[in-house]
Amino acid sequence: MRDSLFDLNGKVAVITGSSRGIGRAIAYRMAQHGARVVVSSRKADACDVAAAEINAAFADSAISVPCNIGYKEQLQALVDAARASFGRIDVLVCNAAVNPWAGPMIDISDEAFDKVMGSNIRSNHWLASMVLPELKARGDGSIILISSTGGLIGTDVLGAYALSKAADMQMARNIAVEYGPFNVRANTIAPGLVRTEFARYLWDDPDILGRATARTPLRRVAETDEIAGAAVMLASAAGRFITGQTIVIDGGSTIGATI
Repeated sequence: MRDSLFDLNGKVAVITGSSRGIGRAIAYRMAQHGARVVVSSRKADACDVAAAEINAAFADSAISVPCNIGYKEQLQALVDAARASFGRIDVLVCNAAVNPWAGPMIDISDEAFDKVMGSNIRSNHWLASMVLPELKARGDGSIILISSTGGLIGTDVLGAYALSKAADMQMARNIAVEYGPFNVRANTIAPGLVRTEFARYLWDDPDILGRATARTPLRRVAETDEIAGAAVMLASAAGRFITGQTIVIDGGSTIGATI
C-alpha cells in the first residue's frame, strides 16, 4: 500500500529530458508512485523505449512525446499532447539541458553561450509559462527545475552551464513568490556529480573522479534514483510546504573544506 505522503495517484507529470539519466529515473519513480507521466526528449525512439519500460511495469502510465526544448512551438506541442492524452498537468519537471562547452568562460563562443542560455533558461521559462495558468486556476501544482551544484560554486570548466543553473534557482524563487498564493510550488534540485551519460566525461575520467570523490564526504558519485526520490517528494504531499528552495543532493561535496 502506498504511503499517502508520497502518493501521486491521479497526478500527471511532464518531464523533459526523460529518455535517459536523471529524467528517466524521475519518470519511472513518479509512475511507480501512481502518476501518469509524459516522457520527452529530442529523439522519438529513445522516448518510446523509456515509455515502454514504464508501461511494462505500470500499465498505461506513460506516453512518449518527442520535443526539442529549443523550439517554443515544440514545447507547446508537448503541453498540448499531455493535456490531450491525460486531461491535465499537475507536475512539471524541467530536466533537459545542454552543455556544449567545457573550459574558461572567456573562451566560449557567442553561439555556444546563447545555446546554453536558450536551452537551459529560456526554454524553462517558456514551458513554465505554458503550464502555470492551469496550475493557478486549479489552485495546486508543483514545478521542479533540475539545477546543479555548479550553480552554487565557482568553476573554471563549466562557467556558462553553471551560470544557467544558478538562474534556475532564481527562476524557482520567482515562481514561488508569484504563485505561492495560488498553492503552486516551485523548487530546484541541485545534484552533484551523477553517474549519467551527460556527465560521463567527468566520472569516466579516473583523475576527475578521484578528485571529485576525495572532496565528497560519502566518497562516491550519485546514482539517478537518488535524485528521483527528491523529485517524487517535491511532487507529492510530502513536499507541500516546500517552495522556492534548492535541495542539494551532492553527497556533501559543497559543505566541506578542501585541503
